[in-house]
Amino acid sequence: MKNLQGKSILVCGGATGIGAATVRRLCEEGARVGVGDFNMAAAAALVEELNAAGFEAMAWYFDQSDETTITTLVDLAVDHFGRLDGLFANVADLQSVLVDGDILSNDSALWERTLLVNVVGTAMLVRAALPHMLEQGSGCVVLTSSDAAVIGESERPAYAASKAGVNSLCRHIASKWGQNGIRCNAISPGFVLTEQLDLNMSQEMKDSMRKGVRSQRHGAPQDIAGAVAFLLSDDGEWVNGQTWRVNGGISYAN
Repeated sequence: MKNLQGKSILVCGGATGIGAATVRRLCEEGARVGVGDFNMAAAAALVEELNAAGFEAMAWYFDQSDETTITTLVDLAVDHFGRLDGLFANVADLQSVLVDGDILSNDSALWERTLLVNVVGTAMLVRAALPHMLEQGSGCVVLTSSDAAVIGESERPAYAASKAGVNSLCRHIASKWGQNGIRCNAISPGFVLTEQLDLNMSQEMKDSMRKGVRSQRHGAPQDIAGAVAFLLSDDGEWVNGQTWRVNGGISYAN
């Protein structure tokens, strides 16, 4: 990957799954990586593994529903690395997704929690990081979206609305600050068979999730990590305000 060497990148939601795979990929490409997560045990174990292998990584606690911890996280990363070249905002409230039924069944608390974490929290994270990037005159942000934002499902309306909000944030950031050296793109994964899902999902369910995919296998965290690394690198310099669907061809939604 071109020119990730020495870049300082903060990965939020980086302790497990797609986030952890991205942290590893960025380190392999020569970046210095900060891991923000509320699962500090997993984050610390990942950082210990990477540092033992000769990479440079740090872990800090944060909760994307709490703006104070968001601001503290960004400040700690900038203080430690001296600058912030990239931000991967990869946090979503997946517990709420499990009970996200429809307009009639969802109460206001579910809507408020989903939007607080997925949209407001993402906006506050970018809000904390942007001044540092603008002062440098450059910076790259990647947000995690979902095809749920555009395909029109019969369930998960709160999650879908929140990810549509993430797409709007992406376009806003690129439009407002693109000419100030800021790039912002979103990555929209398809079904990704993380280690946790692989262990806990039945083979029947895995086979069902394969239906409609125009590829020979399920997605892996490394598939998303490669796309995120490209967008954060100087190779992706002319990609701005886009939502990339890395989904095995299950959806061609615009």
